[in-house]
Amino acid sequence: MVETIFFDFGGVFTYSPFTTIDELGVARGAAAGQFTEIIFGSYHADDDHPWHQLERGEISMEDARQSILLRSRDAGLEIDLYEVFGALPRDGGVRNRLIEKVASLKEAGFHLAIITNNVREFSDGWRSLMPVDELFEEVIDSSFEGVRKPNPAIFELALQRMNTRPESSLFLDDYPSNVAAAEALGIRSILVDTDDDRVISEIDSCLA
Repeated sequence: MVETIFFDFGGVFTYSPFTTIDELGVARGAAAGQFTEIIFGSYHADDDHPWHQLERGEISMEDARQSILLRSRDAGLEIDLYEVFGALPRDGGVRNRLIEKVASLKEAGFHLAIITNNVREFSDGWRSLMPVDELFEEVIDSSFEGVRKPNPAIFELALQRMNTRPESSLFLDDYPSNVAAAEALGIRSILVDTDDDRVISEIDSCLA
């Protein structure tokens, strides 16, 4: 039986910004996928890309901004992180139905935690979008822990913090590589898309 449920944040409780950022890049003459590749690197890996270093808390946002700006210029583009993020919706497209679902899960007695690849400079902003401390017992934030998904170490840390076992856990994330990493450890997982009804139905099925 599932006792503990782990949630990603961006892409689960807000809609992923990657599509909007890619559309912005295409409008500026970039090839499809080029903007997101330069800014974020491969989100199916954990490597030495500046954004990955930023999400592990190894460099500052300004350091990442300068490194990514140089990479973009090498590709004949001009990508300023501050300008790109300034063009995104302020609330990230909050998914209130999923937040309400989490509240009902907490009321039902499930243990809840967040595992997020995030940036220290964004901490106050994303936490303001939902009652994080009221709903979740733990927040495993890559930028404070020094490890990011899909590295299995972040899932092992989460299991330890919540004093739970993989077979008693459920994980939700919008990236296939993160889901695959959790499942490789024996954690049942749900790949989240933009269909709230489907995601909620699948949660219910896993908990039935």
